[in-house]
Amino acid sequence: MHAVVQEDLEFEAEAPVNAWDGVRDGLVGGVVGGLVSGAPSTVHALVTGGGVLTAARAAGALLGKPGVARGVVAHAGVSLGWGAVLGVVLPRRHTVAAGAVAGLAIAALDLGVVGRRIPEIAALPLVPQILDHVLFGAVVGATVAALAD
Repeated sequence: MHAVVQEDLEFEAEAPVNAWDGVRDGLVGGVVGGLVSGAPSTVHALVTGGGVLTAARAAGALLGKPGVARGVVAHAGVSLGWGAVLGVVLPRRHTVAAGAVAGLAIAALDLGVVGRRIPEIAALPLVPQILDHVLFGAVVGATVAALAD
């Protein structure tokens, strides 16, 4: 007969003191994440000879028609919104990894559900866009974790 030893793994998500702390930290994370998250698609554009502002222009279509200025506004709004959500829902342990996974989920929604209905977004190379979202989630996670300390 073999004895089975089971260790309890701690997966408790220590929530922020209150939801507003999470929202605040997430908004800061959304700003930071929004500023750097375009790096993978920008590098891809530079390496392949594509336009570095193509994704920004495409994001403008979220506000009616493609354009860089509209794209910046749309991206800022989306980044702040997702940042606030992540600031509340991300666990306080393994926050960067959880943020990266959340970025994948956000990519599925942003690109798979919303983006496929907008031709300019649907035309963007998919892998760099997914990597942008993963980076966004990881950076929001890192920011939230840093602010929680």
